[in-house]
Amino acid sequence: MASNHTPDLTKQPPRSPRVRLGGYATLPRMLDKGRAEIAGKNGEYHYNCPLDQRLLTFLGLDAEALKKELAAGKSDGEILEWLQKHAKHKHSDPEICAWSDLAEHRAPADVESREYFHELHRKTAPKREDIATWFELLDVDDYVSFGGAA
Repeated sequence: MASNHTPDLTKQPPRSPRVRLGGYATLPRMLDKGRAEIAGKNGEYHYNCPLDQRLLTFLGLDAEALKKELAAGKSDGEILEWLQKHAKHKHSDPEICAWSDLAEHRAPADVESREYFHELHRKTAPKREDIATWFELLDVDDYVSFGGAA
């Protein structure tokens, strides 16, 4: 696999969950984590986490099948072609856009999720009052984890 395809997540965060590929939010981030895990450079990041599982469920894809494609060294474009061909759930562009917009604005809904969210928020950026969604929290956590000030 070409080294430029494999981020070292011990030195930099994966792409923001806001970055889209084929219209899918979180997909580039999941690909970064998968490639890094295969290379043993995932650091604190986990492939097939609950965020990844939401996208995999929406697509009807298996995490391990996708990981095999990543291990074969496929580029983002090649992975997108593969997933469009193999996804059990086919979606129109407006459906993909709606799903991604919903994902981008999703906030913790149940008590357990809110407690986890607030705990991470307190550790990462306790003075920030503008953190309301998972994507906002992930972005600030990535930034702070690699030396940025909240």
